[in-house]
Amino acid sequence: MSANGLESVTKPATTEDQSYLDYLMSVRNFVIVDWFPELAEKINTTVEASGKADSDYLEISDMVDDIPRIGSWKRMMRSQQALTWNKLRDSYHADQEKHLAMLDQAEAATGRLHYDKDFHVPDSACYDIHLQPGGYCKDDLAGFIFEHGTRVFYQGMNDNDELHKLYVDMLRQPADGKVTRILDLGCSIGQCTTAFKDAYPEADIWGVDVALPLLRYANYRANEQQSEVHFQQALAENLPQEDSSFDAVFAYILFHETPEHTFAPILEEAMRVLRPGGTLTIVDAPLGTSLPAANRMWQKFDAQYNCEPYAPAFVESDFPGLIKAAGFDEIEQAPTPTFLSLTTAVKPA
Repeated sequence: MSANGLESVTKPATTEDQSYLDYLMSVRNFVIVDWFPELAEKINTTVEASGKADSDYLEISDMVDDIPRIGSWKRMMRSQQALTWNKLRDSYHADQEKHLAMLDQAEAATGRLHYDKDFHVPDSACYDIHLQPGGYCKDDLAGFIFEHGTRVFYQGMNDNDELHKLYVDMLRQPADGKVTRILDLGCSIGQCTTAFKDAYPEADIWGVDVALPLLRYANYRANEQQSEVHFQQALAENLPQEDSSFDAVFAYILFHETPEHTFAPILEEAMRVLRPGGTLTIVDAPLGTSLPAANRMWQKFDAQYNCEPYAPAFVESDFPGLIKAAGFDEIEQAPTPTFLSLTTAVKPA
């Protein structure tokens, strides 16, 4: 129990459920850590020999689909992902009323969850991303399911938000060092949002997301951590926040899960809510043909079999050009210790 009397959710309902998920995590580790490097070497060699190393992810995939065991690798990747979500959905919905009551209690306790009951969620946000049943918006328990499903997705390397804390440390601070308000775009269950509060305890931290089920769980989770952050349901391309009201805007793996037509409006909204000299920090998938051929093959797999319908458009976009067109300058790109890329920019003073 936490200090405020709310029950903590740290694992699925039964020991059997947890054991099953641990098994699926070991399967995912095997498929990614032990199996994929062998396939990647064959894929990269095949593409290099073809003389078409600069081909896009669709052409790469067509070139290598006949390599032995690629089909089996794809089957294993999809199956472990689907089995993970289905187990979690069944586990939490077995005691749905208890879990909904926990969310209600936290909402009443904090007063820091903000939403309009008439808010319209666009159809584009309702896909079963990563095969999560009901996606982020259509299952009232999506937050519970998301946290423990992504524990498997992160292969057990983010059980205490270690990766989110890593990315939060990469926030580009304004040149004047003033960080009193931070906006976390596409915050999902608030793992970066609360990490920002830990890193900047005196700052006013807001997390925004389109999915109310994720935000309700984010609010519950933050309350358990006694982290006084705010969450608001909104579209990143149509923010309710005032002009020039934030020192920094941060977006972790947001853009590859949004439609291409929203890229420019989201960047324009980030520009609007930032004060002069404020910063934009984006952590997301690498762009273009900079990735090895094997990773570009993986991009097609994710788009086709892992419900990532928007990712291809993002990785093939001229995203730095879009950032510049929105009015930002001092645009910088850098790798991170993970497979993701870091992009930062500044609103002109």
